Amino acid sequence: MDVMFQPGFLGTRAPLFMDIVSVIVALLPFLIFGAIMLAKKKNYTAHEKVQKLLFIVSVLVVGFFEYGVRMEGGYKNLMEGSSVSHDYLLYVLIFHIMISVVTLVLWIITLSRGNRYKKQSTLPGLYSQSHKVDGQRTFIGIILTMLTGAWVYALLFVF
Repeated sequence: MDVMFQPGFLGTRAPLFMDIVSVIVALLPFLIFGAIMLAKKKNYTAHEKVQKLLFIVSVLVVGFFEYGVRMEGGYKNLMEGSSVSHDYLLYVLIFHIMISVVTLVLWIITLSRGNRYKKQSTLPGLYSQSHKVDGQRTFIGIILTMLTGAWVYALLFVF
């Protein structure tokens, strides 16, 4: 597993695992958008399967990220090469974590309500509008998670 701590491929100070996670997170909103387009085309079964797959992959990626951060010595070791103030970096990191946790909760709610709604009616059905609103909130959260994650990455490994 030492290979995951080698220099990454994005040309920054980041280790390989961080570059891998960053690229996956940067692609996630586009993949989610594709899943949303499946629902718009009334391919609800594919929409459901892709959304669940993306959720599972995202949770695994976060686990991989957390493992890498811990094995690398934690946040303090990762920020050593940054010229950004520790306090500023910490505030941005806390902001990112808050958005990420809220988004995770929203995503879980959206998936679980989607399952419940599917069981209670035909698609599209009685609860389609509320599921759509849940999904829109989750999608915004995923975009914000990606943007704040890129902000943290830049502060840690570019500046």
